[in-house]
Amino acid sequence: MNGLRSFLNYLEFEKRYSPHTLEAYQNDLLQLQDFLSHTYQLEDLKEVQALHLRAWLVALHEQGLSNRSINRKISTLKSYFQFLRKRHGLDRNPVRKLVSPKTEKRLPLVVRTEQMERLMVLEQTGDPDFHTFRDALVTEILYGCGLRRSELIQLRTDDIDAGRNLLRVEGKGKKERRLPLGPALVDKLNQYLRLRRDYLSEKGLPDPTYLLITDAGEPLYPKWVYNRVKAQLGLVTSISRRSPHILRHSFATHLSDAGADLNAVKTLLGHASLAATQVYMHNSVEKLKEIYRQAHPKS
Repeated sequence: MNGLRSFLNYLEFEKRYSPHTLEAYQNDLLQLQDFLSHTYQLEDLKEVQALHLRAWLVALHEQGLSNRSINRKISTLKSYFQFLRKRHGLDRNPVRKLVSPKTEKRLPLVVRTEQMERLMVLEQTGDPDFHTFRDALVTEILYGCGLRRSELIQLRTDDIDAGRNLLRVEGKGKKERRLPLGPALVDKLNQYLRLRRDYLSEKGLPDPTYLLITDAGEPLYPKWVYNRVKAQLGLVTSISRRSPHILRHSFATHLSDAGADLNAVKTLLGHASLAATQVYMHNSVEKLKEIYRQAHPKS
């Protein structure tokens, strides 16, 4: 597809998008390329019209894709064709006439506070070895700091400032933020670092400098983190999605429920704008509505 490689380079090196986001953009555009080639024998993007793109979106809908997922693909198209107009001289924008399907607002799923407390108790039982302690720490850092999965994987040992109880995190667009660490989490990080050092020494493995490592002494990878978190959350909750991002949602929602300032939550999450953070305030409003319905005689 014309300009695809230069577009992906632009996203990676100028916009500094994460590998996960780059993969999503690339998959969307390769799917479109395959559709245009097989359905219209169309290879040149200069010939793409809005009707071709509408036909692709209809095909996606007929395949059972949700409106939310279709809107994400439309967002990819908008970014791509805008890039082609600016960098490759495309004289028209076929995405301009596309209409995004309506989607229902979906509040993020969360793990309840008491469930997280129960999980922390379960993780503290027994004598800790490197493997079990590391797996528990993954969950605790994700929930205790509200990190994205990619941020967790990129953590290095020197990102911990134990003297000031801070954690340095590199977020989207290579933007750094420093997050507070509770005393209990600092103690666990120090204990983990001792276990980690002894484990690497015992196995004769070099230190990769990444904070959290696999049994082979390599940096964690997305599927590893997902599987560990899913297994641990399965001990305390039956919610349909038990992913690392659910812990980030839970972190933000519990802060909001406790009355945390929205700007403070935004800073802790590393959001670029308040719009992305406001969904957690909606969760708090829903909780207040439920309390009102249960307690007020006129509800």
